[in-house]
Amino acid sequence: MTRVAAVDCGTNSIRLLVADADPATGELIELDRRMKIVRLGQGVDRTGRLAPGALERTFAACREYAEVVRELGAERVRFVATSASRDAENREEFVRGVVEILGVEPEVITGDQEAEFSFTGATKELTGHDHVAGPYLVVDIGGGSTEFVEGGDRVRAARSVDIGCVRLTERHLVVDGRITDPPTEDQIAAIRADVERALDLAERTVPLSRACRPADGHALVGLAGSVTTVAGIALGLKEYDSSAIHHSRITLGQVREITGRLLRSSHAERAEIPVMHPGRVDVIGAGALILLSIMERTGAEEVVVSEHDILDGLGWSIA
Repeated sequence: MTRVAAVDCGTNSIRLLVADADPATGELIELDRRMKIVRLGQGVDRTGRLAPGALERTFAACREYAEVVRELGAERVRFVATSASRDAENREEFVRGVVEILGVEPEVITGDQEAEFSFTGATKELTGHDHVAGPYLVVDIGGGSTEFVEGGDRVRAARSVDIGCVRLTERHLVVDGRITDPPTEDQIAAIRADVERALDLAERTVPLSRACRPADGHALVGLAGSVTTVAGIALGLKEYDSSAIHHSRITLGQVREITGRLLRSSHAERAEIPVMHPGRVDVIGAGALILLSIMERTGAEEVVVSEHDILDGLGWSIA
């Protein structure tokens, strides 16, 4: 066994997985998994730069993670940074800070690399299981970008597009420095139009239209916080429970009803939802709308929700 640590730093959150990995089988035995919402990508879509406050929040989380890595004795650490870091002019400031704290240089990976790691993490344990048979269309809805990956035992097509819950919220719902709460019909239509254009772009590489109808055989697998939060709401959980959410199946009707409810609700009403992380209260509406649009485009009657994603793919890559 090799004890590994994987860190995924995205636009909205930074997450850590420490696990014992078996190089022969690729099996991961999870020791610690945690997440903090740091909003590293705050304002990047508008300014092109990482804000000082966002950097400090991220570095504070890195200090906590460095302590966990030391305490658990991880032998190898891999740190990847995704959408926000790709877009920022001052990403070298971010890189230097991570190296000083964790002693490892963050890999600013491409969208296609991000897609492959997400696919591996989400589907490795599904392969060969009749209850979620492939081929798969894996959708990872992040803060700044969304990855689409299609494949069976391997990736056949992948595309990353610049739609995410944070990016679309900041682009369309922030007026005079404040988030419109709840959004207007025109704002919702503007988000939907952005999503549809991005789906058109993704479809140049990855088959989407009607790909997940029962007759076409693809299972839609959804990853990341927007999807898992919608799943938690659909399941009626009294608190966030990853074991209950992992591999749950949420129908198109449920996603449509929940998305409408979230877009009609106030900040206070969304904050009272038991499974809602405080850092997702303002961006969950846009995230749910992305998921709904994807399900409608692909003809999916349900989405299989996975708690295993890019972190697990990174862990397996180290093993």
